[in-house]
Amino acid sequence: MNKYLRQLLESSTHLGEQEMREIMERILVSTYKKGTVLLKQGDVSDKCYFVLKGCIRQYAIGDDGKETTYNFFTEGQSVVLFKSYKQRVPSAYFLSCLEESTLIVGSLDSEEKMYDQFPELKNITRTMMEQNFGQAQDDTALLMGAAPEERYLRLLEKRPGLIKRVPQHQLASYLGITPESLSRIKKRLTPP
Repeated sequence: MNKYLRQLLESSTHLGEQEMREIMERILVSTYKKGTVLLKQGDVSDKCYFVLKGCIRQYAIGDDGKETTYNFFTEGQSVVLFKSYKQRVPSAYFLSCLEESTLIVGSLDSEEKMYDQFPELKNITRTMMEQNFGQAQDDTALLMGAAPEERYLRLLEKRPGLIKRVPQHQLASYLGITPESLSRIKKRLTPP
C-alpha cells in the first residue's frame, strides 16, 4: 500500500480499515521521474492527477517560443485541466514533473466507477477540488493586482516551499517578472 495515499485517506475520511484497503487497491498510484511530461500542449487530456508527493508545473509555449508558467501543484493538490479533460478539447498547457512525483492517476471512467462503489469518495474529491479552486482564485487575484515585490512576498507567505523547489526562471515567469527582477527583489528583501 502506498504510504502517501494511506495518509491522505486517513486525514480526510472516516472509512473503516476494510473499506480503506479496498479503495487503496483500486486507486492507481504512479511515480514519475523528474522531467516527465504528463500532458503536451495541444493534446486532449484523458487523465487527472492528485499529488501525493512531488511538484508539477503547468506552462504554455507561446507563438514566439517563450514559456510562461501558470501554476505549480504540490502535495495535496489536484492537477486537472478541466476544459481539456471534461470537454475533450486540446489543452492550452503542458503539465510536467519538476521532481520525481508520486501521483494518484484517474480518468473519467475510473472516477465514475470509484464513486459508484465508494460514494464517500465523491464528497472527499469535491471538498478537495473546492479548496484547490478557491486557492487558485486567490493566487490569480494576487498575480493580477499586486506589484512584483508584493507578489513575491505573498508567495513566500502562502507557499514558501516553492522558492527552494522551483528553478528561479520558472518562478519569475509564474510571478510575471524577469529572472533579473526576481533576483533584485530577493536581494532587497534579504537582510545583510
